[in-house]
Amino acid sequence: METRKYKTLGELEDKYFGERGTPDREQYEFELSMEILGEKLKKIRQEKKMTQEELGKLIGVQKAQISKLENGASSATVSTILKVFKALKATVKLQIEIEDDNQLAVS
Repeated sequence: METRKYKTLGELEDKYFGERGTPDREQYEFELSMEILGEKLKKIRQEKKMTQEELGKLIGVQKAQISKLENGASSATVSTILKVFKALKATVKLQIEIEDDNQLAVS
């Protein structure tokens, strides 16, 4: 009977998107982060029973910009992202990791 060797998620990411630090891997991780951020944004907005248009008006952007953020199709500025979550009365914590394993946390 043949034994299957399963791959870890990290091994699969390395194989299909390149190893950490490569341009392709950085792009993959950025897009994944934007997608996760968009899903969180949409969930919170819906929990607050707010439309995309209402949220856009609160922060001074068009409904289309909120839609793009929710769908991970926009690389919005940190400022815009912070404004969106502030309008939703959500706390944002930003963690920055530096290559020598030091971490900075910003709230």
